[in-house]
Amino acid sequence: MFKRLTDYLDSIVARDPAPRSRWEVLLYPGLWAMGWHRIAHRLFNARLFFLARAVNHLSRFLTGFDIHPGARIGRHLFLEHGFSTIGETCEIGDNVTIYPCVTLGGTNPANGIGGKRHPTLEDNVIIGSGAQILGPITVGQRARIGANAVVTEDVPEGATMVGVKARSTLLKAETWAKEFMPYGTPCKEPCEPGNQRIEDLEAQVALLRAQLAELMSERSAGDTPTPPVPRKQTRS
Repeated sequence: MFKRLTDYLDSIVARDPAPRSRWEVLLYPGLWAMGWHRIAHRLFNARLFFLARAVNHLSRFLTGFDIHPGARIGRHLFLEHGFSTIGETCEIGDNVTIYPCVTLGGTNPANGIGGKRHPTLEDNVIIGSGAQILGPITVGQRARIGANAVVTEDVPEGATMVGVKARSTLLKAETWAKEFMPYGTPCKEPCEPGNQRIEDLEAQVALLRAQLAELMSERSAGDTPTPPVPRKQTRS
């Protein structure tokens, strides 16, 4: 048990530059939320639904995370800060990272399969701050969901999703970023074609402005009036 705990703490330290030691991580509300959830989940599986919900409410009050007792969560989930919601039929794999204010929400039960109405996150997924992942969809391994993205369809393995409604940044699977990507959002990488196009257009506009200023300067110099030539006086 001690080895499992230290492995969990080390996995968080590897993904978070803030803590100086494992002892600091022991104070993280996300760690405590997971501890309470393990208890609530066992009560839920034992069909002690009221007690499971009571533990869930206590955990939400103390930590700021709302994790339904029925959610199935793998190893080393890192809940960074608080105010995230994880629904009843969620399934979360190993080494998943969820940043603040994320919703793993459900849709109409008639829309699901066998009652499942919440997302499935496979191993090593990263969910950026404020993202909303809705419905019985699957987010593939190593996928990244950018901050504030709204995802309502399956996400391919290794994809990076951004925007509302979320769309892939069109990275090929063989070009995944293998290392951990904070907030699930690439910074200054050519993975968003629209951003590159905007930068090109801005450069062209700047060049046209410089050329226009040069032409106006030359025109102003050409319009300078020349002094009149004095006429020769003739004798009468």
